[in-house]
Amino acid sequence: MKKIENKIMLITYADSMSKDLKELDEILSTHFQGVIGGLHVLPFYPSSGDRGFAVINYDIVDPAFGTWDDIDKLADQYYMMADFMLNHISIRSEEFRDYMKNGDNSPYRDMFIHWEEFWPDGNPTEEQYDLLYRRKPTYPYIEFTRDDGKKVHLWNTFFEEQIDIDPYSKATQDYYERNLGTISSHVPLVRFDAFAYATKRPGTNCFFVEPDVWDVLEIGMAPLRKRGTEMLPEIHENYHIQLKMAEKGYWVYDFALPMLLLHGLKTGRTDRLIHWLNICPRKQFTTLDTHDGIGVVDVAGLLTEDEIDIVRDDVNEITKEARKYIKLPSMIKDKSGKFRSYQLGSTYYSALHCNDDAYLIARAVQFYTPGIPQVYYVGLLAGENDIESMKTIPDPRTINRHTFTREELEAAVQKPVCTRMYEMMRFRNTYEAFNGDITVGEDKGDGTVTITWTKDEYHTTLHADFKTLTYTIIYYDKETGSECTL
Repeated sequence: MKKIENKIMLITYADSMSKDLKELDEILSTHFQGVIGGLHVLPFYPSSGDRGFAVINYDIVDPAFGTWDDIDKLADQYYMMADFMLNHISIRSEEFRDYMKNGDNSPYRDMFIHWEEFWPDGNPTEEQYDLLYRRKPTYPYIEFTRDDGKKVHLWNTFFEEQIDIDPYSKATQDYYERNLGTISSHVPLVRFDAFAYATKRPGTNCFFVEPDVWDVLEIGMAPLRKRGTEMLPEIHENYHIQLKMAEKGYWVYDFALPMLLLHGLKTGRTDRLIHWLNICPRKQFTTLDTHDGIGVVDVAGLLTEDEIDIVRDDVNEITKEARKYIKLPSMIKDKSGKFRSYQLGSTYYSALHCNDDAYLIARAVQFYTPGIPQVYYVGLLAGENDIESMKTIPDPRTINRHTFTREELEAAVQKPVCTRMYEMMRFRNTYEAFNGDITVGEDKGDGTVTITWTKDEYHTTLHADFKTLTYTIIYYDKETGSECTL
């Protein structure tokens, strides 16, 4: 398998721009040679829901997508990342079904977090309940009836097909060891999805609880270290958390960049963006779009509430028609006890009013931002909001999860905005200066940003004007000994 490289990573489902992994391999070879160097195939295991994130087992690839041989073939061409859920498991899994069948005699009984056993007094006090960081307005548990007739309340953070597990249980740690051992034998990078919810302690918000969170990450890392596999922890919350993780040497996501760029391109201001470019982690993967929405909570403090509202109000206006079909709003409960927007539902291209110039500036800045860029498959094809699918799938994330037919894909790659973006991506993947040092130009207060990368004689500069929506890319061509424009 290929190791991690400083080249752009594509994020895609196994069946979102192809019917399966074999066809994905063929499509990438045909249309995206040199455009990507890495590949994150979102959960490709047997699953009972949440678009693959309610994993039944990690032993095999879902037969509808292919086999481990197909993963291995892709991993020989692209450095690959695969998902693992530290926090939860499918209720259709062997472990959960065994517990339902055998009750207290099941070896997996302690994998699951029993609500009344978790709280010292059997239930949380009102104060303890109000502290909880929740993704839904109800209590975070589900009632199940075991085969012996006993009713149990088990912790459930997300959807009904997913049940939380206790990382400190030996049964859970054996589960981690077994499955992470399998995954890490095929890919060099594993993403710990929603790991911060795995830190549960009475009297806390049960989200990214310190110092527990560092212990949980170490528990998960133990099986990976045996193979030298690296880990990317996934967490959507205030950017300070990413800075904390970066200080400890972990890879992190830059989930603040998407909103900062939207704000800059909608207002013509670059001061907030420039500030972030100067302080953001260097060992990170950058994003504009993912299979989830555009994060709002991540950018609090980098943008004021009024500045966030400028973006939110504009995107809400863009998605007005689609939002009437949403029945599962993206909300979290904050420290004040109020539910607030967690993320915005839109493709990134649509969030910019399908303006090619604005979109290309956003991508250019992403490619020049410290870290390794990730591009979601919908963004790779400059996809627009999928309102039609929202009518039958009310999850707000559906708007950014269009399944492309082969005809749609082959038409999309010919669009001028895409061909220009691919040119930038090939340059980003091969130009040596991006392995060197970065200099961010000072804020001139005129809506421009300048970013320069330098290594030895190689140097390249992006200059973007957020008011006129124009940009230039200059680089030194070693063969001609002169500066050229991309």
